This record gives sequence, structure tokens and C-alpha cells, in this order.
Amino acid sequence: MSVRSFFDTNVLVYTDDRSAPAKQQAALDLFEEHLRAGTGVLSLQVLQEYFATSRKLRVDPALARQKVELFATLDMVVPALDDLLAAIDLHRLHDLSIWDALVVRAAQRSGCAVLLTEDLQHGRSFDGVQVENPFLSVAER
Repeated sequence: MSVRSFFDTNVLVYTDDRSAPAKQQAALDLFEEHLRAGTGVLSLQVLQEYFATSRKLRVDPALARQKVELFATLDMVVPALDDLLAAIDLHRLHDLSIWDALVVRAAQRSGCAVLLTEDLQHGRSFDGVQVENPFLSVAER
């Protein structure tokens, strides 16, 4: 059974990345699993970053918009000022970029046990949120 998990932008971006077919399939499977189980979470920041990055993969903006709507069917975290301040503290304490700190803060605030990302060290923990790289076991063909 899936645990409550926060999706970082790179997991969503891989759903469009045809140059990495194994990661693409893993990202699609992960999204579907968490959508079905009701255990997926993301933030407004992640959706904004996904849309901005989709241009690099030449995803049609209309399709990217539809995917934003689909991804937004997961539980959504909309940051507030206290989240920014907590992210600044995470940035200072753990030497994270402010963008990664905002993602970690959103995962914490939403009660996630897992943060799915390849941008942070696999296995690292931030006050109960465990970082998991969902692509470690995926071999590119």
C-alpha cells in the first residue's frame, strides 16, 4: 500500500520525457498508483515548475495545461507566509536551495512520510519526511 507521498517537479516532468523511457514509465506508474490510493500530494510551486519545464520538452502548452489539471487532482498544498519562513529556516539549517526547501516544507506541512525526488540525497530525512529517489532502480535502456 502506498504511503502519503509528495511529488517533486522532476517526477512530473519525467511523465513527458521520451528520451528516458524507463523513467517516463516509472513516473507514470507512480502517479497512477498514488492517484488511485489517494496518497499523492504536490504543491502549487511544483505545478508552476512543471509547466515552465514542459516547454523544454516541447510539450504543447494546451497539453501541459491539461496535465496540470490532472496532476492537481492529487492533494494540493498552497504555501503561505509561514511556509516561506519555515523554508528559509530549512535553507539555512540544511544548506538547501530555497526552491528545494519550499518543497520539503510543503511535504512536511501536508503530513507526507515520503518526498519523491531525484534532486535531494536518497535516504535523507527532514523531520519525519524521508527522501526517496524513485528512479534509482530504473535502468535506462
